[in-house]
Amino acid sequence: MDLIVFIDVGGDALAHGDEPGLASPLCDALLLAAAARLTERAAAGRAAPPVLGGIFGIGCDGELTPPEVLERLAEVGAAGGLAGTRGLTPTIAARLEEAVEVVPTEASAQAVRCFHGAIGSSAIRQGRRAVELSPAGALTFYFDPGAAVRSAARLAAAVIDAADLEHANEILHGLGVYTELDYERDALHTVR
Repeated sequence: MDLIVFIDVGGDALAHGDEPGLASPLCDALLLAAAARLTERAAAGRAAPPVLGGIFGIGCDGELTPPEVLERLAEVGAAGGLAGTRGLTPTIAARLEEAVEVVPTEASAQAVRCFHGAIGSSAIRQGRRAVELSPAGALTFYFDPGAAVRSAARLAAAVIDAADLEHANEILHGLGVYTELDYERDALHTVR
């Protein structure tokens, strides 16, 4: 393997934890923390391929707003961690449209809409959230996961040493963050 690329749709992997729209921070924080650990291994010369992080469809998941994501990316850039940007191409956009038909994902579908020129507010999640569409939603911003964890991604930094999922969830609770695991557990208890 020559390279591992971690992609987050929307940008909440770079969350500080106090963003009003943040709804699913646990898995994103853990994945970015794991990517940063792999980056450390590669930098130390251990048997690990280089790792690159990416944010695709900034704000398209309705959690962090595009300005919040751009602020977090600026923090990563100030830490020397930005690695470039690439936009969707017609071929890739068509393949992504096909994929969204098979595996529905509103966030990726919004990014494709951005590629096709959509701009302005769009409702997702059955009208519970709104996203701001712009051409920036069709871009992927690449970065060094280690630099992201050292700068913008405060939740990933907090869980980097977590022993397991439950421990990571407890760490986020200590920061006052409600996670998608909490949401699922609350929904289960409501059904009973």
